[in-house]
Amino acid sequence: MTAAFIGLGSNLGDSCAIVAQAAAALDALPHSRVRQASSLYLTPPWGVQQQPPFINAVVEIDTLLQPGELLQQLLALERAAGRVRDGTRWGPRALDLDILLYGQDIVCAPGLSVPHPHLAQRAFVLLPLAEIAPALTVPGLGRVDALLAQLDAGDCRRLDAPAPLQRAGG
Repeated sequence: MTAAFIGLGSNLGDSCAIVAQAAAALDALPHSRVRQASSLYLTPPWGVQQQPPFINAVVEIDTLLQPGELLQQLLALERAAGRVRDGTRWGPRALDLDILLYGQDIVCAPGLSVPHPHLAQRAFVLLPLAEIAPALTVPGLGRVDALLAQLDAGDCRRLDAPAPLQRAGG
C-alpha cells in the first residue's frame, strides 16, 4: 500500500455535500481505503478570480493503485459529479480531485505530475494537508508545515462543519 494525498475542491452546487460524497467515494475505490480526512475549508478562488469561493479538503488514502490508475479513478469521480473538462483552467467546477502526493514518488507523465506542481503555492491545499500531516515531507520541497508558513493563508477559513468522512457517514 502507498499513502497518497488527494486534494478535493468544489465551488458549484452544494460544495460541502459534494466534497463529502467524494471523500466517501475515495474510500470505495478499488484496492484503496481512506486513512484520514481534513476539515473543510472555505477558500477564495485561485487563478480566475470572478467565481464563487471554494470548499477544499485533503484526504489521505492507502492504495495499491498505481499513479496513472489512481488518476483515471479520480477523473471518473469528477465526471460522475458533473465535471466537464473543456480545457478551461482554474474555472468553476462541481468537483476537482488532484493527486497531491503519492508516497515519496516523483511522477512526470503526460497529464500527471506528482507532487502536484502548484502544491507549495496554494494555501487552500497546504492548510488541510498540514491539518492531517504537518511533518510530511514533500519531495524536493520540504515539510508541509514549513511550506505553509511561507504563505499568507489569512483569506482561508476552516469551517465548523464535520470533516468530510463524518458528514458522508464514513
